[in-house]
Order: sequence, then C-alpha cells, then structure tokens
Amino acid sequence: MTMKLPGYQINEQLYEGTRTLVYRGIRSTDSQKVALKFMRNEYPSFSELLHFRNQYTITKNLNLPGVVKSLSLETYRNGYVLVMEDNGAISLDKYDSLDLETCLNIAIQIADILHKLYQNRIIHKDIKPANILIHPETKQVKLIDFSIASLLPFETSEIQNPNVLEGTLAYISPEQTGRMNRAIDYRSDFYCLGVSLYQLLSGKLPFSSDDPMELVHCHISKQPPPLRPEIPQVVSAIVMKLMAKNAEDRYQSALGLKFDLEKCLSQWEKIEKIETFELGARM
Repeated sequence: MTMKLPGYQINEQLYEGTRTLVYRGIRSTDSQKVALKFMRNEYPSFSELLHFRNQYTITKNLNLPGVVKSLSLETYRNGYVLVMEDNGAISLDKYDSLDLETCLNIAIQIADILHKLYQNRIIHKDIKPANILIHPETKQVKLIDFSIASLLPFETSEIQNPNVLEGTLAYISPEQTGRMNRAIDYRSDFYCLGVSLYQLLSGKLPFSSDDPMELVHCHISKQPPPLRPEIPQVVSAIVMKLMAKNAEDRYQSALGLKFDLEKCLSQWEKIEKIETFELGARM
C-alpha cells in the first residue's frame, strides 16, 4: 500500500499491523527525519480516532528522552496521521532473544523511563517489545505507542470480551483483563515489562495460545514456566516478581526495580555472576 502525505517524502515501511501502518519519511519544510503512523482502515472507528488523539495529546508536551516525541497530528482521508521524531532506532520485536547484559541494560532504561512517566501520572498500559525502541549504535531505549495510555493515578477495568480488551493480549496484566475486580495502576506496566523481559531472555512468551480466553486465564491464574537454568536465579526472580498475579506482590516502585537491576548488572560486569539478594528492599 503506497501512502502519500503532502509536505512529507515517504521512504521505507517500518511496520504493518491490522490497524496501523508506520513509515519512515522526511518533512519537506526542514528535512527532519520523521516516523509517520497511518490509520490502515479507510473508515476508522471512533475508538481508533480517539487512540490517535490520545497518543498525540499525551506525548506532544512530554519532554522525556526515553519517550518518542509526537510532532504533529495531520488529517488524512477520514482519519489521522501521527508524525513522530525518528532517530533511526528499531523495535525490540526484531530480535529473537538477547544476551543477559543487553537485557539488563534495556530493563534499567525502561525502569527509569517508567519512573519519569509515573512522576507525570502516566500509565503506558501496552509495554511490549514492539513498543520498545533501541538505537543500534548508542543503545538508547525509547518507548512508543501511548495510544491507550492513561493520565489517571489508577482506573477500574470492566469485564469485556477478550477480543476487544485494551492492550496486547499476550502481555496484559491480570487486572487489565477486567476479571480481577482490581483497579489498573502503574504496577500493571511492571507486569507487561516482566512478560517482555521473559520473552527477550528466553526467545518465547511465557503463555502462548490462539484462544483469547485461554490467554486471559493464563494471565490470571497460571504460573509461567521457569526461565532456562543459565539465567542467574536472581534475574529470574526479578522477572517472576514483575509478573506476580497480585499487584501488591510486584515491585512497588520503578526506582526499586531499577536499583535491583543495576545491582545485577554491576555484579555481572565484574565477575559474570550474580549473588542472590533480597528483592524490592529499596522503595
């Protein structure tokens, strides 16, 4: 599908999803490199329009180095095009699995980004490798896709059909399913991050099924298989703590998570071994 947008030179396609298409391009006025997120449907739903506006509204004034900045929201046919900065980074879903040191470095950066988001009262709600960008040279990490992000301290989730749940079914927290009678808060992002780290370390998802109801059941009540033995026990424990079914059993702050991850990385860089220590001791 060839896209044309006045004022922009469109180059390569970065992503093709069921609802969106993302391209790299150049803004004609100043030759700035940009990423252009198009709506795929010719007649987008009200929900899709709302998600695009939400992403633009939340990120346009959010001057955080770890968040891809939205530059403008352009009208296109019956919908929108979201114009974002593009620094040449690629999404983590392009990788099958990563070595431990790279994973720890990425996780530390994400924990720092999440801390800054929570300072701005923002919950992302869709943390997954496809929404995590890494620059191939600098290794700087950035988050994208704030289309379902919330600006509230917490929100309730009503029971919905699993085919229309907000978020990505393979990564959503138990409370995001609407079947836990629990509010969604910043700790939901920790669960999604745990699933993502599990996948990056092992090359596979903790839960896999073609049946949406089965996936929902797994997130609510099934324990993930242990990570492979060569992953240090304390790193596995961090991932499992992030993926705890009850939010109270997860990390209670992004800074506490970052502290533990930095401790792991420091030991690994020195002796390629990580001694067991109490997790979540620092708030």
